[in-house]
Parts: sequence; C-alpha cells; structure tokens
Amino acid sequence: MILPLCFVFFAVKPPGLWGFWAHQRINRLAVFSLPPEMQVFFKKHIDYLTENAVNPDRRRYAIAGEAPRHYIDTEAYGDSALYKLPLFWNEAVKKFGEDTLALNGTVPWAIQHYKSQLTEAFRQRNAQRILRVAADLGHYIADANVPLHTTRNYNGQYTGQEGIHAFWETRLPELYAEEYDMFVGRAVYEERIALRAWRAVRQANAALDSVLRFEAEVSKQMKPELKYTLEDRNGVIFKTYSREFSQKYHQLLNRQVERQMRASVKMVADFWFTCWVDAGQPDLGPLASFSRNESVKVEEETEKRSWLQRLFNVRPENEN
Repeated sequence: MILPLCFVFFAVKPPGLWGFWAHQRINRLAVFSLPPEMQVFFKKHIDYLTENAVNPDRRRYAIAGEAPRHYIDTEAYGDSALYKLPLFWNEAVKKFGEDTLALNGTVPWAIQHYKSQLTEAFRQRNAQRILRVAADLGHYIADANVPLHTTRNYNGQYTGQEGIHAFWETRLPELYAEEYDMFVGRAVYEERIALRAWRAVRQANAALDSVLRFEAEVSKQMKPELKYTLEDRNGVIFKTYSREFSQKYHQLLNRQVERQMRASVKMVADFWFTCWVDAGQPDLGPLASFSRNESVKVEEETEKRSWLQRLFNVRPENEN
C-alpha cells in the first residue's frame, strides 16, 4: 500500500516570526527577571503570557494595520537610515506621512505605543488589559531583535536565499536552543524607551550581513543535495535544512541567534518593569487572583476565530 505524502517546504515565510516557540519562550523567560512585586501577578498568569505571545502573528494577515508593526525596511529611507529616522512617531509622520511609514514597517514606533498602553493598564489596575498588552509588547520587542525584520530582503528572496527566514529563526533554535544560556539577570528601569527600541533594531540590522553572507558561504561549500533533508513530523513530511548544513551555519554565526534571543528576553523584562514603575508601582498582589471568566474566554476565542476568517481576504505576504 502506497501512502500519500504531504510535503511542506520552509522556504515559504512562516506566519510566526521568530517562530511560535521562540516568541512564547521569550515571554515566559522574561517573567523570571521581574522583581517579586511583579512576579506575584506575572507568574500566576505565565501560561497566558506564553500562549498569547503569538497573538500578533495570528492576526497579522487578518487585521488591517497589523503587519507593519512587525518590521521596518530600512533600505526605504536611504543610507544610515537607522541613525537619521525620527525616534518618535509624531515626528516621523510629519516627515514621511503615515502611508509611507506603514508601507515600510513601524516596529520601533509600535514598541513605544504598546509601552504607553501597558503603563496605562498598570495605572488602571486592569488585570485583563495588563496581560493582553504585555503579551503583545513582548512580541513586538522580540520581532525588533530579528535581523531579517530590518530589510526588504526578509526571506532572502532578492539574493537567491529563499527560506533563510525560517532557517534562522526556527530551524536553528529547534536544533540548538537547549545549548543556549538564557539567564539575563534582573530587569532594570529603562529611562529612554524610544532610544532602546531603536537600538534593538540597529543591533539586529548590524547582524544582517552575517545572516546572509554566511548562508551563502555554506551553500557554496556543500552540494545542493546535501543542503536539505526530509523529516517526518507527526505524519507530515517536511523539506528542511539538513543538520550538517545547519551546524556549519550555526558555527559561523557564533551563537548569534542565542544573543538575539537573550537580548529579546532582557528587553521584554526591562520594558514590563519600566511600565510598572512609570505607573507608580501599583500593588499587583490583589490582581494575582484575577481569573478570566467564561465570558472573557468566549470573547477571546471569538476574536481569534474572526482573525482566521479574515485570512482569506488578505493580500499575499510578498505584497507587503
């Protein structure tokens, strides 16, 4: 009996930037860097913060205006753009207009916006709002630390390296995350939110050359038939980068993925902590007992289903 095979190739840009696992891991680990006064609430709801770290990706293709929050195409603004672009959204709008900004990505400004939202949620002591906004803020911060989120060539499509996005953010963590040292120390107060957001993007962009160049080097060293392999995952056959190719690339990157993931965890923790301090350090103890009642759960599930329903009415990723 011949069984049909389903082939899935990682060259298609996945809906989960950083991969769902990495986004969830980053939010989860950030909780342990918070002070005890925050952990009393955040640890109680760590599963929510973990699971919902991927919400922005789930609605990315379904909600108008969502996609640009995940990236910024620096090439659109010329040389040294990351050192010339306005730090703040209102200044950027005056200079370029909202349409241009949305076309080329808004992640550093989105981080600032969600930081303000989380601060306000803390001030209001709105437990449900704190959790939802904190989960989203963690996602955008993590996205800002991915080198391929800072370029139009996000999947190597302009350099003959299609598939490199999922290779860097999903395949390498899948193979090597157990080796990563993810202890980042205690959260600290961030006085310059805008500058920190832009610094993350700049540092990620500085690593972009290595991401592309090293993949090209390893590709030249190995025969094409050795670059990929087929793997069975729960009955689905995936075409993905071979372990030999991945190892060579991982060695050349010299733990780059680990560094960017650590930077994400640290930045998420620092921003959550800063929002809490800026809100006056409200007592979160009484909020620890917050429980999402059935009506809230139904509302959230209905919202998620609506995202899925809208997926059939959005344009392809390569038109963003």
